[in-house]
Amino acid sequence: MELLPVGSVVLLEGGEKRLMIYGILQLNAEDESEYDYLGCLYPEGYINSDHTYMFNHKDIQKVEFIGFVDSEFQMFRSNLQNMLDQETLKK
Repeated sequence: MELLPVGSVVLLEGGEKRLMIYGILQLNAEDESEYDYLGCLYPEGYINSDHTYMFNHKDIQKVEFIGFVDSEFQMFRSNLQNMLDQETLKK
């Protein structure tokens, strides 16, 4: 799995409203669960914390738009993948 960039617009399984990704590899402070993405409603954007959604890549039904990908994002994604691979090896 390759993580989608910030700005990507997705529809989740069973969802009726699209979400725009604005965070990658997020930690839920309430239960310390880790999620692949943090999203907000599209096209509204961020309204407040009551309208933010944490979800995983496997929850995505359809990718409507892929956000901006440049060399900086590619390096970021590569570094994240290396970090995740290292964590997997430790387990």
